[in-house]
Amino acid sequence: MDLLALADFNLVARHGGVGKAARATGRPKATLSRRVAELESSLDLRLFERGARNLKLTEEGRALFERTGRLLAELDETTSAIASGGQTPKGKLRISAPVLFSQSAMGKIAAQFALKYPEVRLEVTSEDRPVDMIEEGYDLVIRVNPDSDESLIGRAFLRDRLVVVASPDLPRPTKDSVAPGVIRGAGEQQTWRLKTPNGLSSISIDPVLGLASLIMVRDAARIGVGAARLPISLVAQDITDGRLVNWGDFDGPEIALWTLYPSRRLLSPKVSAFLDFLKQAFPNGTPDELAAFIAR
Repeated sequence: MDLLALADFNLVARHGGVGKAARATGRPKATLSRRVAELESSLDLRLFERGARNLKLTEEGRALFERTGRLLAELDETTSAIASGGQTPKGKLRISAPVLFSQSAMGKIAAQFALKYPEVRLEVTSEDRPVDMIEEGYDLVIRVNPDSDESLIGRAFLRDRLVVVASPDLPRPTKDSVAPGVIRGAGEQQTWRLKTPNGLSSISIDPVLGLASLIMVRDAARIGVGAARLPISLVAQDITDGRLVNWGDFDGPEIALWTLYPSRRLLSPKVSAFLDFLKQAFPNGTPDELAAFIAR
């Protein structure tokens, strides 16, 4: 398979069209179109549905994009690290990370990284809002299920899933009853769909308590004020120790944590070092790895 054609296909898929990809990268539209067509021909597959004004990935194209995007990002990281010539990472490294990941894991990650690379001055801010990396001077951002951004590239390095948990003293609701719930923020009565060994089921939740962070939600659920919907990595130890019981996996989208960085410049040694450090900390990127890291 032609790696250049595959890379150009990923550019077009990530930006949502040949024109947008050309404007973002400075590449000629004709070259990008030709590369995609050559890839389709070599695979004997149609990767895009071509409308009058835009392109839409086919099912096969979406699968190829999802499976090769991460591999190409890792290849880019590897070549950038080699191109740095073994330079010692140094200087200020500014990172923006989600609040929950920062509270549960980033302190240990940052401390271990600082010990390994004493010439790097690591600065981490915790926020869930989208940040402008260039305008705000960040070298790297970590985000949960980020929206597509044509100015950034990256990869998922961790995955998690939501579970519904409650204190052992809180009765599980029957089909016609409503359970008290603890949620992040505020909300009206809602229905949570659960995946259990017996199949899908639903429970009605009355949010009796709204809190600002998932750490607070977990702590309140431990006390027994209501059921909570939380990442398994955050409550795995509580379930093991019997402080919380698992009512089932929440039937919703997977949680993926991504590292993102600007695509128009080579990675510096300090950014490459941090990306490699995350790979070593979470080699398989599973919820169990994150839970074990938090528990240590």
